[in-house]
Amino acid sequence: MVRLKEIAAAAGVSVMTVSKALRDKPDLSAATKARIQALAVQMGYVPDISAQGLRNQRSQLLGLVISAATNPINARILLGIEERAHEMGYDLVVSQSLNRPDREEAVLRRLIARRADGIFLSPVYRMDPSAPIYEELLRRKIPVVLLGHRAPFCESFPAVETDDLAASWAMTRHLLELGHRRIAFFSGPRVSPPALERLEGYRRALREAGIALDDRLVFNAGATIEEGAAAALQWLQEDTRSTAIQCAHDLVAIGAADTVLNQGFRIPGDVSVAGFGNVLAAEYFRVPLTTVRQPKLRLGTVAMEVMMKLLRGEPASSQRLPAQLEIRASTAAPPGDAPAHAPA
Repeated sequence: MVRLKEIAAAAGVSVMTVSKALRDKPDLSAATKARIQALAVQMGYVPDISAQGLRNQRSQLLGLVISAATNPINARILLGIEERAHEMGYDLVVSQSLNRPDREEAVLRRLIARRADGIFLSPVYRMDPSAPIYEELLRRKIPVVLLGHRAPFCESFPAVETDDLAASWAMTRHLLELGHRRIAFFSGPRVSPPALERLEGYRRALREAGIALDDRLVFNAGATIEEGAAAALQWLQEDTRSTAIQCAHDLVAIGAADTVLNQGFRIPGDVSVAGFGNVLAAEYFRVPLTTVRQPKLRLGTVAMEVMMKLLRGEPASSQRLPAQLEIRASTAAPPGDAPAHAPA
């Protein structure tokens, strides 16, 4: 391993001069810095990040805890964070909670042990008003930025989130304006604040339109393709006479739409289907899905901006970003007088 004194000997300067040149200090001439930096590269010098971290009390590591790498929503958020982190000289350590509180705590403790300078965290939502690991993060004064909505157990940390209530309201308004009056809603996990916001957006739009709320039109559908398919089978069995299905997640919408099509129904001829999230598969599904376009890349870059404020010791507030409707082929006016559950 090449040491600073070896570079100093080759350059004919002091070790202190080499150290300043490699740290790009302003009290050396540009020519001297360039010569020493080029010589360091030529000799294969690699800085000892661990030693630097001990000196300045920074690890230059940021942790990112997401639910699962297979969730397509996470990919663009990760890209936004990683691009900005790279520009700022930070490395990113990515871990999965798999939506399990015990695993979430384990990966957070590993990040604490590795002295991560800050942590981006997609919370594992629970009904409990407190969570010991979150209290420990707060006690240790570790900068934390939540990727998603706050809940009582994590309300002390700033969050970067989508305005899900407004986006879901806009989607229901879109279906109402097409002429639908009985709109089924495939909701997400009941402990999830984003899912609850999307459900409330749907209900608010119906109330404003003077349409009575009907709990028989709300189905618990989780957040996966398989759960969407199961909810669609239940929807078919219960014959709610609805002409549209609004889903709280694109993966749920894909599972539901696939099941409906496989049962011989036309989308949107017999029933309209809408999702939420705008994952890539939604656009390229066999009937391209109308959905809500979440600003996923922007969520990542804004999260990094909030993190940098925290790392500088500045106050940072939560950020709530708007989302937009993406109207595609899966939604249209309801069928004329045909029964809602009668395939053509």
